[in-house]
Amino acid sequence: MNSTPQPAGQQRTKPPLSEAAKASLAKTHTLFRIFVVSVLGAFFVYQLDINYLWLTAILTVASLTLGVLLLVRAARLKESRLVLIGTISGLVVSAIMVLLILVTALFFEHVREYQACAGRALTQQAQSACRVQLQESLPSQLP
Repeated sequence: MNSTPQPAGQQRTKPPLSEAAKASLAKTHTLFRIFVVSVLGAFFVYQLDINYLWLTAILTVASLTLGVLLLVRAARLKESRLVLIGTISGLVVSAIMVLLILVTALFFEHVREYQACAGRALTQQAQSACRVQLQESLPSQLP
């Protein structure tokens, strides 16, 4: 009645990693964590206050640099697929942040006035008035 299960086939097992491979994987994971923190930091600093646009730009440049470095490492060393997918996703967010930073820098005074107005707005009607004020202050069409 108690039969021992037979192996259903040859199982795939990875050979144990060498010390150099473990160190490389640990370095990649550390770089990936720093990359994620810089991407999220850039996003949250931008949300915090528009006056810190310079810090957002620095964090975005750092995230783009780390992202490219991680893409090269992941492709060259054939490391974790999760790191590769996460890096590509983070680079997309960083590219969007670059566009957002450029537009915000172009209309810095308008965006700063809107942020101050929205910070004082306590009702939905006041927030709507702030949006209308921003829309009226921005150019409607480019020549």
